[in-house]
Amino acid sequence: MKTNLVSQFANTAEGQEAESILRACVHCGFCTATCPTYQELNDERDGPRGRIYLMKQFLEGGEVTEKTRQHLDRCLTCRSCETTCPSGVQYGRLVDISRGLMEQEMPRPAKERYLRMALAKVLPNRSLFGFLLRLGQLFQPLLPKPLKAKVPPRQHPNPWPAASHQRVVLALAGCVQPSATPNTNASAARVLDRLGITMVEAPEAGCCGAVNYHLANHDDGLDAMRRNIDAWWPAVEAGAEAIIMTASGCGAMVQDYGHLLKDDPVYAVRAQRVSELTVDLGAFLLKQDLEPLKVSRQAGKVAFHCPCTLQHAMKQSGTVEQVLRKAGVELAETKDKHLCCGSAGTYSITQPELSQRLLDNKIKALTIDNPAMIATANIGCQMHIGSKSPVPVSHWIELLDR
Repeated sequence: MKTNLVSQFANTAEGQEAESILRACVHCGFCTATCPTYQELNDERDGPRGRIYLMKQFLEGGEVTEKTRQHLDRCLTCRSCETTCPSGVQYGRLVDISRGLMEQEMPRPAKERYLRMALAKVLPNRSLFGFLLRLGQLFQPLLPKPLKAKVPPRQHPNPWPAASHQRVVLALAGCVQPSATPNTNASAARVLDRLGITMVEAPEAGCCGAVNYHLANHDDGLDAMRRNIDAWWPAVEAGAEAIIMTASGCGAMVQDYGHLLKDDPVYAVRAQRVSELTVDLGAFLLKQDLEPLKVSRQAGKVAFHCPCTLQHAMKQSGTVEQVLRKAGVELAETKDKHLCCGSAGTYSITQPELSQRLLDNKIKALTIDNPAMIATANIGCQMHIGSKSPVPVSHWIELLDR
């Protein structure tokens, strides 16, 4: 694709990266076939190809309106289009760059600005989110119906194992997961313990940076990444063999640390090392002897939902399914596996109507084989699907902690 970026963007590192991505696009349109919002809205501007033209227009100095931003806001950044694209267009990176630049050039209306500010302050703050979640669980019967459905039931986690092994891996507690689904990391630690591996969390590590970065607060997102690198670095130097991700949304972000901080003179080398060590829990387990994890009994079939971040960003489609089958879990049939559930970080809050339509589609796709439960690999998807699912929803690692 021919480009002619205006000087204010062409002379910056982000602008040059965006131009390189734009030039890789041959506008073939294959991406539209796998875009959830294009399938739902049937509008070229709500598909990857149309959005690429809108971003190109913005970067070349063309007129940009609130309507333009609306089409970009409707993008889930699920990156299904990247999996489909024959030219290898890094669409997700292009959207992040364009949104960040557009935010600087065209301030949002006050209502949108305050909502996004609240999300950026509350979600990455583990203590504040946990406090508000407890209030929501306490007063759930009194909450409005849409909000009531978003509050997950309180989870009482199993204890972490006390044993210590020679093999050590790091884990990210994150921001939402510790209070919303604390059993996820507890179960992961217990399962790894049975394989002779100790999993530890660095207390100082918090939000992976995705919430702020994808809300176009790039500086705050990068600061969160630096804090995590500092928190993990002593254990990395001590020989931790991997940084295990139990939330694929965080995993996709941390695997990008090396790229996003490549120009940071202090953090570039360490960020690259952290990204190299980062691996999804399923991919890590697939390389181990899974005989000790055999499930002796299972009450019905399990429908596995592979989050977009796991299949399109981390490129681990089918990995968790292999682990579950090797452990003896019976998987239910599903359809439209490549389509997003509508969670997409803060998308379910900033685009509630479209998010709910996508959620309805996903639940139908996951329950066609009458599963006894649904399992997933990302906290956001787990909470989103669980808000409407007719069957229980959990993280898949809990199936092996029995």
